[in-house]
Order: sequence, then structure tokens, then C-alpha cells
Amino acid sequence: MRPPKRPGIVRRGASLCAAILLLIVLAIGLGTLVPRPFPSGDTQRAEGERRRILVLSNPIHTDIALPADSDVLSAFGFVSAGGLDLDFPGVEWIVFGWGGRSFYLETRTWDDLKFGPVFAALTVDQSVMHVERAGAISEDRPSVQAIDLSPEEFRKLVAGIAATFQKSPDGMASAIEGAAYHEHDAFFPANGTFNAFLGCNIWTAARLRDAGLTTGTWTPLPVFLDWSLSLHNEGSGQADK
Repeated sequence: MRPPKRPGIVRRGASLCAAILLLIVLAIGLGTLVPRPFPSGDTQRAEGERRRILVLSNPIHTDIALPADSDVLSAFGFVSAGGLDLDFPGVEWIVFGWGGRSFYLETRTWDDLKFGPVFAALTVDQSVMHVERAGAISEDRPSVQAIDLSPEEFRKLVAGIAATFQKSPDGMASAIEGAAYHEHDAFFPANGTFNAFLGCNIWTAARLRDAGLTTGTWTPLPVFLDWSLSLHNEGSGQADK
């Protein structure tokens, strides 16, 4: 005799899955809608000189591109001394991204996807900074968001990015040997631990807040960071698509 079916267990399992999915959607929605930092007083910025930066995105990752101007080259002189010369012919932008060491270094393309790096990304992984030399970048692409900052905001952004690198007591940093994707990039050990819930896009948002922008409280994917930048900075001149 077959045991009786237990539809109640199936229903409870389906309800649990639906509840978990609803909580995830709610967390992402609130993470995008609730601003960080929360507005307090006048947020209008003074008019004047502006420095343009770019936020570059793909479906899961964001980078920040800084113009390869003399002050940027000087601020990141430790990168040039540590293995990637930034004062290079044809370079117009220096691109910075933060991420998990295992996933970043072992997953150059989707064909390289393996269980180990994915497990590390979902739990706790060491972090690295990826630095890349780039030529001209078209701002017309939907994956590129241009943002204009005041000189002081720009300086704070540069300082926040620089502080992410692990440095020796004398302020130097060394590229991870054999970890580059090509001749125009390098990886450096970084401060902080990585997991997918507090990952690269959370780092990008934090650095933009260093520069005075408002982002969503939790933006785990580029699309949510992009939406929050447009939502919370619209009309202030802080984020121009």
C-alpha cells in the first residue's frame, strides 16, 4: 500500500520559497529607495568647476573610471611603482574596481566559472583592487554613466579609492604576480573582505558617497545602483546620464 500524499508539505515549501523571494524583492526595493546618507538640510551644491568621472557597468559589476590627469597619476603613483605604469601613451582613463580575489582572478570569462570561486563569493573571500589603463570611452553607451564632481568631491573620491589598496608602511603596493588579464591591467591586494551581498557594487556606492553623492542603502547589482543614483541625485547636478 502506498503512503498517502502530503500536499500540505508541498504547499508549505512553496509558501516558504515565495516568502523568501518576497523578502529579497522587498530588501532590494528598500535598498534602492531608501537613500544613504539620509537627506538632512540643504543638499544644493555650489556652482563652479567640475571634474568628470565615469561609472562603468555590466550585468553584475561596476567600475569607477578617473581621468588620467596629472593629479590622478600622482595620487596613484604607488600603482605605477607597484607594477602597472599609469603614465602610458594613449591612456585617457584609469579604471578601478573592487572584488573577491578568487572570483576575480579565476573567472576571466563565464566559461571559466567554477564552484570554488562562486562558493568563496557567496561566503567570505579576500578582496583585490583591479586597475586598468583605458583609452577613449564613449559616454553614449548605456553601460556608461558620466558624473560631474566639484574639485573637492573629486579629491575625496580619489582618496577613498586609494585607501582601499593594501599598502606597506611606506605607502607602496605590489601587483599580484601573474594575475593580470592583459598587458594594460593589474590586480592589487585590497582592504576588506568580500561576499556577494556586500560586493563590488556596494564598494562603488560607498566611494560615490565619499564624493558627496547619495545612493541607495543597499545596491547589490549595477541596475539598482544606477536607479538609485538617478532617483536620489536628480535635479541636483550630481549625476548626469
